[in-house]
Amino acid sequence: MENTYSISGNIVDVVNRKIFQGTITVKDGKISSITKEKTNNTNYIVPGLIDAHIHIESSMLIPSEFARLAVVHGTVATVSDPHEIANVLGMDGVKYIIENGKKVPLKFYFGASSCVPATTFETSGATFGVDKIEELLKTDEIKYLSEMMNWPGVLSHDKEVMAKIAVAKKYHKQVDGHAPGLRGEEAKKYIEAGISTDHECYTIEEALDKIKYGMKIIIREGSAAKNFEALIGLMGKYPERLMFCSDDRHPNDLEKCHINDLVKRAIKKGYDPVTVLRSCVYNPVKHYGLEVGLLQEGDPADFIIIDDFDNFNVLATYIDGTKVAENGKTLIDPITDSTPNNFRTKQIKLQDLQITPQSDTVKVIHAIDGQLITNKISAKIDIEKNNAESNTKDDVLKLVVTNRYEQAKPAIAFINNFGLKNGAIASSVAHDSHNIIAVGVDDEDIMNAVNMLIKEKGGVSLANADEKIVLPLHVAGLMSNKDCYLIASEYDSIDKKAKKLGSKLNAPYMTLSFMALLVIPELKLSDKGLFDGIRFEFTPLFEE
Repeated sequence: MENTYSISGNIVDVVNRKIFQGTITVKDGKISSITKEKTNNTNYIVPGLIDAHIHIESSMLIPSEFARLAVVHGTVATVSDPHEIANVLGMDGVKYIIENGKKVPLKFYFGASSCVPATTFETSGATFGVDKIEELLKTDEIKYLSEMMNWPGVLSHDKEVMAKIAVAKKYHKQVDGHAPGLRGEEAKKYIEAGISTDHECYTIEEALDKIKYGMKIIIREGSAAKNFEALIGLMGKYPERLMFCSDDRHPNDLEKCHINDLVKRAIKKGYDPVTVLRSCVYNPVKHYGLEVGLLQEGDPADFIIIDDFDNFNVLATYIDGTKVAENGKTLIDPITDSTPNNFRTKQIKLQDLQITPQSDTVKVIHAIDGQLITNKISAKIDIEKNNAESNTKDDVLKLVVTNRYEQAKPAIAFINNFGLKNGAIASSVAHDSHNIIAVGVDDEDIMNAVNMLIKEKGGVSLANADEKIVLPLHVAGLMSNKDCYLIASEYDSIDKKAKKLGSKLNAPYMTLSFMALLVIPELKLSDKGLFDGIRFEFTPLFEE
């Protein structure tokens, strides 16, 4: 990097809400001066974009490879919850993901994961008590207490839950929320406990309720959960209460776009560009206390060059003054890194997937495309040789969760709206404890899909008779340390093959990964059984 250089164009000042022509001088990674002057350069110089809530692990890439893709789209920083790897590897996983992130220029700001495990109704690889939370929060590099999913614990003033929130307050760190559908007096009590954000709102009415009681809303648009269209109307009256995030983004989607796409879409809807940019730049910097530049003298030189607001093409990205992407190409070199993991189970057998029917009617998880919430319905299953099997005619498929941490009989349920006509798909990315989850038409394909993952110690797989495909994820069974573009291509290929089996879902693997997420209602499956997310208790599979 040159010690000193200058860039001219239309400077977007989100702090003072104005755009002017001028020249920015960068010296030793910081903005040394900003001069207002006429320039022939028509490009815009914009503060770098920030994803205000993401699980890096969902990209299936280690942070250093995530960075190589993200900077191409103008992302300079993320507010990252290491919840996934924490549930698998505990403190060792958190330390790994932090250290790997330090090896590249992108600014990763990690939180202390508040719910490890997410619930007591599943098997995870680690437990974070108050002592572990304090160990993390007392460090400067941990910026916040990440998503407090145990909202029932907050409302009931659970001793450990409140102690974790108290530790965050002790170190003057923000507390992120996670309370889908919570409204009214319950939302008020949740927020009054010290919860400052929520990225789980899926209706504008819910978001307005939470804003009314002082909460900031992070508008999410990920690979599975898409809430932008439902919530972007808040930009008109409440721009200072908004941030943008992806939460979970698969590698093939990250290769295409990131937060830049949300900015572009919001501007196309007629919202003022500076106002939109404040939501995904200024607001997260101020809320979390991030060391990310805002195009002010003395700031770190974190900025992007775009052609104009209509197209919002990112021409170059700079972090701490270093150019890290240009014209759609990453300038960050790959690094080699280790592959820590936690996989102890042995391969399953066909009889492990068989279940004696108690009736021909079962409670069924109804998956909703683009949402993490599910509905609960009842449906008929097929019965063959005293075994409950998928009913493909009515799209009622067998769903299986297998404990990855110890040998145990898989839990079995049924799911609707996956649409598979043949075969099975499986993943060791299964929020939040990341046991192996699989869905399929017949038991043999389900078994093969699961066993491929056990053999590789993690990944995503597809089995359809003689066709057996697996994308290994050797880092915690969640991520690959291989080249980001290779993983994006391989994931895109297996995703398309899953859709050829009949799935009409936009992201079948991502949707599958959330079918074990017990803290999101209404019906989910853990390695211990079928779970009612409204009553917050296990429920029988068969209807009487």
